[in-house]
Amino acid sequence: MAINLVKGQTIDLRKNDKGEEFDLSTVTIGLGWDVRQSKGKEGFFGKLFGGEKKEEEYDLDAVAMLLDNNGKVANLGRTVQSRDGRSMGLFEGDVIFFNSMRHPSGNIWLTGDNRTGAGDGDDEQIIIKLDQMDNKYQKILFMVTIYNGRQNNQHFGMIDNAFIRAVDNRGKEIAKFSLSGDSTYNGMCSMTFAEIYRKDGAWKFRAIGIPHPSDSFVDELKKLTYS
Repeated sequence: MAINLVKGQTIDLRKNDKGEEFDLSTVTIGLGWDVRQSKGKEGFFGKLFGGEKKEEEYDLDAVAMLLDNNGKVANLGRTVQSRDGRSMGLFEGDVIFFNSMRHPSGNIWLTGDNRTGAGDGDDEQIIIKLDQMDNKYQKILFMVTIYNGRQNNQHFGMIDNAFIRAVDNRGKEIAKFSLSGDSTYNGMCSMTFAEIYRKDGAWKFRAIGIPHPSDSFVDELKKLTYS
């Protein structure tokens, strides 16, 4: 049975306290969320035509940062030109996000970008071949950001049932960390959700749940670089 974590709790990913062992050859980090539903209708005409008030779409993005033994992102990748002529940085580096979805090693990748959070289950997934990760990577930090959250006045205080979970290669859920928006998350547009790190030859998973006002993971990334 999976462990429901609380903020700050750490577990061993390989086996739990009951002696159950997990296959870490491939680990899926699943993230999900629901947008808090409005209770009201769209006024007189909404009631007349039976239309519920439409909810805004929230585009939450999962990010993974690979850190070395100094707790830094060593490879920031390169800058490329997009099809529309824009410059995109952090390409094929140690940051996995919507513009660079697969690490050059092939051992960690983002499956896709869900722009609404609609439906049950994981809204985004990051797949990791933990057993094949190079020893130079000592930690993987997971963030979630609300795209254009500041501009659209969208924040984690409006998000319900946000979670991050780890699932092993056999489909067994190892652990899950959940949180729901409250007043402490008002105005917070990104979240350092959890981390996986090496210790004594094992991989550990720690629930973090620290919110940030910025809607860009780059602001946190700057604190984790050598430059």
